[in-house]
Amino acid sequence: MSEIDNFDIKILNELQDNSRQTSEVIAEKVGLSPAATQRRIKKLREDGTIKKEVAILCPKSLGGRTTLIVQVVFSCGGEATIETFKQQMASVPEVQQCYYVTGQTDFVLIMTVKDMKDFDRITREYLFSNPSIGRFETIVAIDTFKEGFKIPLEVA
Repeated sequence: MSEIDNFDIKILNELQDNSRQTSEVIAEKVGLSPAATQRRIKKLREDGTIKKEVAILCPKSLGGRTTLIVQVVFSCGGEATIETFKQQMASVPEVQQCYYVTGQTDFVLIMTVKDMKDFDRITREYLFSNPSIGRFETIVAIDTFKEGFKIPLEVA
């Protein structure tokens, strides 16, 4: 990744708010020409600073989905066990985020499922069937009032 300057920070803040803005609109907001803004955005994509641009969907518009937070604790296993679990979770579409964490919990999963039958299938396939998992705890989100991935960036 390359060094980020104040113009890059301003561009990144704009893209985090709305990645569908044209480079002309962003250029006007950050004080650069559209061509310079396009070059910077291209560089930020190529160097991996911008990892991905996605559409965030409204679960209610799709028939509603349930968000679950699952804390997974391993009872045994080594590095290979951890790496295998990471790869498995990366391949499960319902797992939106997976964190390998410190403390009493080894992994925290953020999942979205259509219903509890869907959740039951996933737990049987990936959690109950894994002999290295000692236990897992599930927290059901009642309501979502904030979600996002915006990283607060300040201009120096």
